[in-house]
Amino acid sequence: MPRKQPPDQHIKRMADLLRQGATLTELACPACASPLFRFKGGGLWCEKCGKKVVVVRDGEKMSEEPALDALEKTLLAKIQQIHERIQHEDNAEELRKLGASLSELLEALERTRRTRKA
Repeated sequence: MPRKQPPDQHIKRMADLLRQGATLTELACPACASPLFRFKGGGLWCEKCGKKVVVVRDGEKMSEEPALDALEKTLLAKIQQIHERIQHEDNAEELRKLGASLSELLEALERTRRTRKA
């Protein structure tokens, strides 16, 4: 729901966003049809609504939990790295350490997935 401000106030805030380094995009806010701004970090912002906007492409499922998605992706990458190290390791003590690390990562992955389902 758009914030209640005089019309010229929105234009002034939009100009401020441009001065602060935001980029005006060709995208429109799905709630109010106002132009969206992109910040240097990549996030989209609707000045009129005063909210962050997430764009989802056709056929793409929007995640309700982007932090959990990122954590799961990181854990899977780390599990893969340890798996590759185990394949080339001959030292029993190092294999024990890698196995313990792998076990901890797998437990963390399982907890992350349970949290998502809860």
